[in-house]
Amino acid sequence: MKEFDEYQKAIEKFDCYSKSDFSGLASDPALTEKIMGLSGEAGETADKFKKIIRDFNGKISEENKVEIKKELGDVLWYVASIARYLEIPLSEVASANVEKLQSRLERSKIHGAGDNR
Repeated sequence: MKEFDEYQKAIEKFDCYSKSDFSGLASDPALTEKIMGLSGEAGETADKFKKIIRDFNGKISEENKVEIKKELGDVLWYVASIARYLEIPLSEVASANVEKLQSRLERSKIHGAGDNR
């Protein structure tokens, strides 16, 4: 999953803040901006689906897919940037997620609630 790390490196130039100025605090404006941005972009993604349901009887068009792809790209940028600020390679985020989901699958815990199921 090295492509994730390559992506993470490639997007650094689009950050309005310098990671070298990051204080390491959760309240640092650079990190806070990324967290708020992630929330906003996830909301925009959800809003696209809401409008498909409301305005198009749930039928997803090719145009809808193009717009959703843009929003998912923005979500990915924020996820990769937050991980970069925390010095977590994006490949590790992806691998850990696959491992967690595999464990849940093996234990028949894919469905349900709770982080540590």
